Amino acid sequence: MNSTQIYRFILAGGGTGGHLYPAIAVAQQIKLLKPESEVLFVGASNKIESQVVPNYGFNFKSIWISGFSRKLTLSNLLFPVKVVVSMIQSLMILMKFKPRVAIGSGAYVSGPVIWAASFLGAKIILLEQNSYPGITNRILEKRAEEIHISFEESKKFFRNQNKLKLTGNPVRANLKLINKTEALKKFGLDEKKKTILVLGGSGGAKNINDAIANEIPEIIKRDIQIIWQTGKVYFNEYKKFEGNNVKVFDFIDDMSAAFSACDLLIARAGATTITEVSYLGLPVIFVPSPHVAANHQYKNAKAISDASAAVVIEDKNLKSQLSKTIFELINDDARLTLLRKNISAFAKPDAAKVIAESAIKMAEVI
Repeated sequence: MNSTQIYRFILAGGGTGGHLYPAIAVAQQIKLLKPESEVLFVGASNKIESQVVPNYGFNFKSIWISGFSRKLTLSNLLFPVKVVVSMIQSLMILMKFKPRVAIGSGAYVSGPVIWAASFLGAKIILLEQNSYPGITNRILEKRAEEIHISFEESKKFFRNQNKLKLTGNPVRANLKLINKTEALKKFGLDEKKKTILVLGGSGGAKNINDAIANEIPEIIKRDIQIIWQTGKVYFNEYKKFEGNNVKVFDFIDDMSAAFSACDLLIARAGATTITEVSYLGLPVIFVPSPHVAANHQYKNAKAISDASAAVVIEDKNLKSQLSKTIFELINDDARLTLLRKNISAFAKPDAAKVIAESAIKMAEVI
């Protein structure tokens, strides 16, 4: 086959950074390996993907789909209609774009797109970041040629074991550690002071935000700096804490700088956060979300903690344990160094390349 032939790849997934960034990582590797290929992302117009994907230089199309709330809402009543409309929208996008391979990275938005791609004859790859697979990927399993998982524990939730590949969670090509002094300057912070980075996920985390707010006076008193991503929903509530030692953001675009600036990270234990922290070798206090299926964030974080590679505080214990843990850890350089070393063992830096190579190979044989 002509090596210059243009292959088209469609990627679907989003709603949160945990579902979006692995897809971006794979798309970046596809373009590195096959620069002439065309890549299109499909997602929801009102979610993180609509803002982030174009910033990475990829084309983006939106469909109407939205998630299903546990509460009785108007959006839930419209859900069946949104699914049907989104399937039609997906078919129209795909009929025009004609992808050879479609890659779904989970979340509800990937459902209509991957279904439509399969219906039109594209090869299907699914990415599952979490130890407990989402319902969308479990529904789409039978349509997939390959399912790339990040945790051994995920295997028991899928029926066809032959499709599973324990590849790891893809990491964005541009995510890297930079000079710490340079990183701190980007945030207007002092290179001589210890720095804490707080992340509650792309949407923020109310309990983490509240716990940090309670500790701000003591943090400032001890001359410690903080870079604090609150999430867009909570930003207005916490921006009042902004000051010389406290930098408050609704969302941080330059995560390489943020990770490079910190001496200690406090974060939820989502699969993508775990992957990125392992890849960069950062000392972290994980606060697993209690609002996820099968408590998978706690299980993932506990496995890392058991290897002396991270500290875990359960969400319910934040108020009683966070202060003591922060101030014991932040000045214990030997412990921070050990955490950095041990968490690096969990990294799988080639995951994005492995998946991209598989996608290109599939495109070549159609």
